[in-house]
Amino acid sequence: MGMTMTQKILAAHAGLDKVEAGQLIEANLDLVLGNDITSPVAIHEIEKMNVDGVFHKDKIALVMDHFVPNKDIKSAEHCKCVREFAAKNDVTNYFDVGQMGIEHALLPEKGLTVAGDCIIGADSHTCTYGAVGAFSTGVGSTDMAAGMATGKCWFKVPSAIKVELTGKPSDFISGKDVILHLIGTIGVDGALYRSLEFTGEGVKNLSMDDRLCICNMAIEAGAKNGIFPVDDITKEYLDEHSDREYKVYEADDDAVYDETITIDLSNLKSTVAYPHLPENTKTIDEVEDIKIDQVVIGSCTNGRFEDLAMADRILKGNKVAKNVRCIIIPGTQNIYLKALDAGFIKDFIEAGAIVSTPTCGPCLGGYMGILASGEKCVSTTNRNFVGRMGAVDSEIYLASPAVAAASALTGKISGPKA
Repeated sequence: MGMTMTQKILAAHAGLDKVEAGQLIEANLDLVLGNDITSPVAIHEIEKMNVDGVFHKDKIALVMDHFVPNKDIKSAEHCKCVREFAAKNDVTNYFDVGQMGIEHALLPEKGLTVAGDCIIGADSHTCTYGAVGAFSTGVGSTDMAAGMATGKCWFKVPSAIKVELTGKPSDFISGKDVILHLIGTIGVDGALYRSLEFTGEGVKNLSMDDRLCICNMAIEAGAKNGIFPVDDITKEYLDEHSDREYKVYEADDDAVYDETITIDLSNLKSTVAYPHLPENTKTIDEVEDIKIDQVVIGSCTNGRFEDLAMADRILKGNKVAKNVRCIIIPGTQNIYLKALDAGFIKDFIEAGAIVSTPTCGPCLGGYMGILASGEKCVSTTNRNFVGRMGAVDSEIYLASPAVAAASALTGKISGPKA
């Protein structure tokens, strides 16, 4: 009985020849991640341990991104706590104002996540790095503390769902539509503590930005992780962004999967997740006439360059609808610069949108776009739970950058037009 990609990575990091679904293991870690919200809790815990510093100063990443630049005194104190810890322990990969970005856009860009890695992060969307062929998953702050201290973490080896991708997406269809379609099909608990392993000839038709988006939202189906095979697109990305050696793991031909789900990319339509769960999906031709108050294009899900390029394609030369607030947030400083060089920032401002420094901001109801009572927002973020972006009776409609940009122009949920 063979192993999946995820199981092979976990076996290697546990020093075992073989693992099976349900087995408890302790694995060595290649990277431990925390942000300005989760790291202070972990730091307070590690201070209680009888340890001398961190296990490896190069294998910890601390990214100030959720409430940065600081929105209030409390967020400033949190960042101060992490800043002092990073300095005390000489943490190499500490990212603050000026160098920071949204963590799950920043780390792959910096080459800190590569194929074959075993990664934990005190943020649920740490599963993003499966896009480059790594095992990565979110943990609590206490597990982050133990990981920083010991370089190890325990796992229950997940079983897997094979997601077979075929065909080629049509114009305006992106990774966001793929993952919303999948979550709409299996539900928010459809992959509970299982690995979503994407495969098939359709994989080659998805860019790295598409794959990062898809794996980012694996947790919204309850998955332990999402992972893509390492192909030429992956290798080109890794060679461009990282000087670290990486290891390619491939699923065995006789690997065991709980089930197989087939998605024909050529049949996908722009997809929108209605409040208040990512599984409440409708295709754009099923959407009612819903007036909106705000559009957010950004986040660790869709703040990458291709996302901004799609938004620019639709917004350039047009005007955001009256009474609609359009907020665009590049995922990293580098993405911001590339968008500036490409002329996107000028186009966005001339269209009537605003552009923010990289931050998680409105995604978690932090700042830079809080919703008032009864307001509706089309957002490229990853969650639309009750009160996620502000007032408990506000509404968030999750969509791709193409749908978000088109909706900003019409003032209602709309699909892009060629």
